[in-house]
Amino acid sequence: MLYDGIVQDLIDELGRLPGVGPKSAQRIAFHILQTPSFDVSRLAALLSEVRERVRFCERCGNVSEAELCAVCRDPKRDQSLICVVEDAKDVAAIERTREFKGLYHVLGGAISPIAGIGPDELRIRQLMTRLSDGTVQEVILATNPNLEGEATAAYLSRLLGSMEISITRLASGLPVGGDLEYADEITLGRAFEGRRRA
Repeated sequence: MLYDGIVQDLIDELGRLPGVGPKSAQRIAFHILQTPSFDVSRLAALLSEVRERVRFCERCGNVSEAELCAVCRDPKRDQSLICVVEDAKDVAAIERTREFKGLYHVLGGAISPIAGIGPDELRIRQLMTRLSDGTVQEVILATNPNLEGEATAAYLSRLLGSMEISITRLASGLPVGGDLEYADEITLGRAFEGRRRA
C-alpha cells in the first residue's frame, strides 16, 4: 500500500477496471484529486444512471436503454442478414465502418474451455430461435480471430450447416501498412486463403 486510506482505496478500485493497471489507476486518481474542474458528482451520477437504465436488447443482446436496441428498431435494416459478434463493443466497431446494413446477434463471449465457457453459456439458443422463421438468408460470423473466436465460429458453422442459410466469415489477413516478415503464420495463411483478383 502506497497511500493512506481512501486515496489507496480509489486507486485499488480504479485498478480493477479492465485495461487499467496500477500506474494508470494512480494517474486517474491524481487527475481526479488535482483537477478542480473535474465534476466527480456528474461521473458518479452517470455511473449510477447507466447501471439503472442500460440493459441488453431482448432480440440481439446489444446494449440498449429500451427493450430493443436502435439497430433492431430500425425498419431500414436488412432483416435477411445477421452478423454474429462476441460482444456489444464489436457492434459499435462494425457500425463505425458504415458498411453493414443488417442486424446483429451478440453471443456474450466466446467458447473457452479454459475459462469454463461452453456453448450453453452463450446466446446460441436465442440465435437458433431467430433463425427458425426463415427470414434470415445469411449469417456472417464476425468472432475475433483468436483461438476462442475461431472455436466459436467453427462450432456455429457446424451447428448452422444443416440450415438453408448462407454462412460466411469475415475476411482476415494482412493489415494495410504491415510487413510480411512480421506477420504470424495464421495471419499470412489467412491472407493466402482470402486472396482475390488484383
